[in-house]
Amino acid sequence: MQKLTNKEEEIMHILWQLEKAFVKDVLAEIKEDKPHYNTLSTIIRHLEEKGYVAYNAYGKTHQYYPIVSKEAYKAKFMNTAIAHYFNNSYKNMVSFFAKEEKISVEELKEIIELIEKKK
Repeated sequence: MQKLTNKEEEIMHILWQLEKAFVKDVLAEIKEDKPHYNTLSTIIRHLEEKGYVAYNAYGKTHQYYPIVSKEAYKAKFMNTAIAHYFNNSYKNMVSFFAKEEKISVEELKEIIELIEKKK
């Protein structure tokens, strides 16, 4: 799975949400920094080349849909982030969020309960 640019990732989030979309549908969902139609079309074709999307052709028009699930991408992204930023340690990751006050004691207790239920 190749790394996505920020714009490609933004487009993938839109396609995951819409499930199937023409370029004009994707363009309508972009709220800020709307690219030109042709630029967006090129970005989507790059996503196809990278193996993230496929399309159904209707004449000269293409309806795109994701072939990589959001869950699969999330797993790859998180594994890479944990490897690069937390030395492959989930403990380091959780303690980082605790120090940054991004996770509460209640949330940590819920995580512990989830882990214990899996045993």
